[in-house]
Amino acid sequence: MATTTSVWRALHERAPNAPLAADLTADLCVIGAGIAGLSTAVEAALAGMRVVVLDAATAGSGETAVTSAHLTNVFDAGFTYIEHHHGLETTRLAANAHMAAIARVEELAAAEHIACEFRRVDGYLFAHDASADSAIDDEYDVARRCDVSRWKPERLADAPIGPKGRACLRFPNQAIFDPLAYLRGLIRALTTHGGTLYEHTRVEHVVSGEPAEVQTADGHTVTARFVMVATNSPINDRVTMHTKQAPYHTYIVGLRAPAGELAPALYWDTDEPFRYVRVLPGAVDGDDLLIVGGEDHKAGHASDGDARWQRLESWGRAHFPSAGAVAWQWSGQVMNAIDGLGFYGRNPLDTPNIFIATGDTGMGLTGGVLAGVIARDLMTGRDNPFAPVFDPARKPLTAATEFLKEQVDVVVRYADWLTPGETDSVDAIPRNAGAVVRRGGRKFAVSRGADGEVSCVSAVCTHLGCIVAWNPSASTWDCPCHGSRFRPDGSVIHGPAVAPLEPVAMEELDEVNETGGAA
Repeated sequence: MATTTSVWRALHERAPNAPLAADLTADLCVIGAGIAGLSTAVEAALAGMRVVVLDAATAGSGETAVTSAHLTNVFDAGFTYIEHHHGLETTRLAANAHMAAIARVEELAAAEHIACEFRRVDGYLFAHDASADSAIDDEYDVARRCDVSRWKPERLADAPIGPKGRACLRFPNQAIFDPLAYLRGLIRALTTHGGTLYEHTRVEHVVSGEPAEVQTADGHTVTARFVMVATNSPINDRVTMHTKQAPYHTYIVGLRAPAGELAPALYWDTDEPFRYVRVLPGAVDGDDLLIVGGEDHKAGHASDGDARWQRLESWGRAHFPSAGAVAWQWSGQVMNAIDGLGFYGRNPLDTPNIFIATGDTGMGLTGGVLAGVIARDLMTGRDNPFAPVFDPARKPLTAATEFLKEQVDVVVRYADWLTPGETDSVDAIPRNAGAVVRRGGRKFAVSRGADGEVSCVSAVCTHLGCIVAWNPSASTWDCPCHGSRFRPDGSVIHGPAVAPLEPVAMEELDEVNETGGAA
């Protein structure tokens, strides 16, 4: 039976660092110890800054741990999409920026002796059927005109996988690595260069100012010249950045494959939603692991994870006939910028010393590395040619259609306040499941664990009041509006929410039922 966790989490366990236990002063306080947070921390420490990193859970326990670990400059949104919204020059700069990020991982891994299995590979974008050949030609035209360093796309008549006759582009000098091994190396580098990581330290408030204050749930404060909010979706912004991006859930299966039979390359198709593929050598008792991802949907808008994993497994077997049993399956969440490029730099609504990293649009690993380099340069007064490209203050005017689509969807989700609950009976909720229950004018998020124990919390997201939805693939409550995620007990996993879902005693649910009746 497949393990419902990521292979990276299974391969890497470490004892967490202690929580923050006193007030501190630093040059830089980083909130979030994923790829963006730790990259920023190490870059700043190498530049001579005193760095403190705070994480609500443990380093790498968020989205970095559920990636498929592609290091690429091939845009998830597509070269034609980026050129349409930004023009060729910005597309060229963005493609070069992500290529530079791959080189920075390679450089830091060598300099800091990080054994993360970094390896340069080819990437292949192929037509999912004959009707997509023209899309391949369009992508090739823009990619070729980008003139990226160390990178010359090649058009092939046949893709290296699947049926013959599918148009394909080959992109050299992409890369693969082990993301959590890399994060472990960054933690060692941070410590070596004088920085400190505190785990199980939840931040509740970022107070703008020069210096700024970062206040934790335990009542401690870090006073810092600079703050980087690297929480995937920024917890210090109520509205503005969340109108420029949308949360999407994505699924991954890992199938056993004979060692050495599949080339350790990157593969993507042109379907909607597209699939993404790589090989992890020697991951399962000497066998390789074929990692196949895709089946994305807007967060909180679907609850059929098992069917999506099954479709990925079927697709993987059709394209890689030697694939064996599913060893792992997992899912994660990405923040998609409406204009296709991430947001790395100064937060537009704060004092200039507050930085954010968000909107990765499926390119979070190279994006996180970029965020660290851009933040370091802005903090130290260095010129960075990529900073304007990823500026969070940019106004994506050409993406008005995408903006309206996402905002209309958010407005529609507020109508969930008026709809009936998903069940009238708590007893009808099976083990390892959850449902929204309505009593009178209130909605409750009720779940039943594997042990049969029932948890009940308010179904109202503490960010901006949307009604959460049960995610059976991860056993979480997900907000369909802006991507906040909560455990069954209501505790926060993923921002922008900071406060947990309000706990509700089962007796209170029964009292509401008696006085207000079931809607």
